[in-house]
Amino acid sequence: MEEEQRIFNKKEQQLLEEMLLHRRDVRGNHFLETPIPQDTIDTILNAGLAAPSVGFSQPWEFVLITNLDTKQAIKETFSEETAHAALQFTDTKQREYIQLKLEGIIESPLNIAVFYKPKEGPVLGQTSMPDMGRYSVVCAIQNMWLMARSLNIGMGWVSILDPEKVKRILNAPSDNELIGYLCLGYTDMFYKQPELELRKWDCRKLQKEVVFQEKYKS
Repeated sequence: MEEEQRIFNKKEQQLLEEMLLHRRDVRGNHFLETPIPQDTIDTILNAGLAAPSVGFSQPWEFVLITNLDTKQAIKETFSEETAHAALQFTDTKQREYIQLKLEGIIESPLNIAVFYKPKEGPVLGQTSMPDMGRYSVVCAIQNMWLMARSLNIGMGWVSILDPEKVKRILNAPSDNELIGYLCLGYTDMFYKQPELELRKWDCRKLQKEVVFQEKYKS
């Protein structure tokens, strides 16, 4: 006998919408030292494993990091890349960039490096768009982010890193690609709006600015 499909009600839909709207990128100055219980970590990881993947390829691998020496090594490549990145901004933006707290590698009790593990041979749905496997890993990260938020756990995605250096530090296989480096932990606050929006780093785009009917206008 086939199991009945799960139908969600309006209240559940609204709760998901709230989680989507209140998801935040949490920085190191807001992480608490409180350890995350293993069953909670498993819940977050299982959310990632439930993500959609092209051709059911499930091309993700996760490295959990709590060792301070490893975190320090990752932090070094962040500091190097941050110095390079600052030079790409000018005047006011450069000063604002330098003042931002952009990661929580040391402060967060748990770091997770998320890798794309390519499959040998063709993958269903990936033959025309080879990056679909990488996008599948991004879907897993988004699932983890939303699950963490539902558990009132903060998460930050650190992208100012040298991926090859991170691979060497973590002894990752040569064909693995770093997609995301995540910092997770309980937090003393979640901003009501994205921090960069509050700091007026950029303006929020409206639906009418990014949605087009049928095709782009000439």
